[in-house]
Amino acid sequence: MDYQLDLDWNDFLQRYWQKRPVMLKRGFKNFIDPISPDELAGLALENEVDSRLVSHQEGRWQVSHGPFESYDHLGETNWSLLVQAVDHWHEPSAALMRPFRHIPDWRMDDLMISFSVPGGGVGPHLDQYDVFIIQGTGRRRWRVGEKVVMKQHSPHPDLLQVDPFDAIIDEEMEPGDIIYIPPGFPHEGYSLENALNYSIGFRAPNGRELVSGFADYVLARELGSRRYSDPDLVERDHPGEILPSELDNLRKMMLELVEKPEDFQGWFGEFISQSRHELDLAPPEPPYQAGEIYELLRSGEILQRLGGLRVLRVGDRCYVNGEVIDTEYLQAADALTRNFTVTGEMLGEALEDPSFLAMLSVLINSGYWYFKD
Repeated sequence: MDYQLDLDWNDFLQRYWQKRPVMLKRGFKNFIDPISPDELAGLALENEVDSRLVSHQEGRWQVSHGPFESYDHLGETNWSLLVQAVDHWHEPSAALMRPFRHIPDWRMDDLMISFSVPGGGVGPHLDQYDVFIIQGTGRRRWRVGEKVVMKQHSPHPDLLQVDPFDAIIDEEMEPGDIIYIPPGFPHEGYSLENALNYSIGFRAPNGRELVSGFADYVLARELGSRRYSDPDLVERDHPGEILPSELDNLRKMMLELVEKPEDFQGWFGEFISQSRHELDLAPPEPPYQAGEIYELLRSGEILQRLGGLRVLRVGDRCYVNGEVIDTEYLQAADALTRNFTVTGEMLGEALEDPSFLAMLSVLINSGYWYFKD
């Protein structure tokens, strides 16, 4: 389904993005759920799918992780089923993310879908990332508080919550309504009736993740092999002292690695194009030959990108799932990055080059793209 979002993006980015939460009533008019509760429950039975059940009875919280074998033990109130990265496994649901591409692709993470019975929720909590929550079938009440320093506690080892808060937004959401919540604003949602909710979350790497990821890249490529040197060393009174100038030189050695644009861009392209969740890879059997791919694209067949696949451009290079798309045909690689469906016309003259066709064959035979029909 082609979901049309009724939103003035320029106004939204200036007034709300990473600044204030906002309720968007009827952001999607005449909203139709892309998935049913039964389909969602079926996904949570699969080993590869990240899912959890959260319940609370008589003030006691419980969390269990999938895959699940049955839901027969659940009652009619106070529980939620949450399934991560549904866009990787259910193409109609992935379409919900398309209208939000006004935010750059590299910032977008995944689509989490929850099904909740009356009273179901995960309690008051805060997140360190931006999220759009779309109301599907049913009704749910959402409360959002002001961004203030709040202590977090764990009523269960797998659950992090905050204390009750005063609300600056307190609304019942109906199908098609959307609430946007920036990082750090406490919020709580609970169902008033059986309800589906769709949460589009955004990546926000912290400094530890960046340093760790870049260090792995440096080690894997044996960069930074230059050793510290001090040809102008002079005798000092205190042999145990490390001078500020020496610390500066050591810091400069480390910064030199980061400040090389080619290395930094190469690392970030690989780092940020990797998915944090399993992909529904299904390599074709038998594999396609380059000539078959050429004929299919020239005859009008369409290539579809795998759900959840991250395809990004950094400078003049494109990356897919942690790998560089190694080709001199930037326009063709850019078409793979920009579009979810790709035609032979979009790839242009690159299709006539055997080396590009060989590279494209590897991507298709890896299951990253597939022929739509």
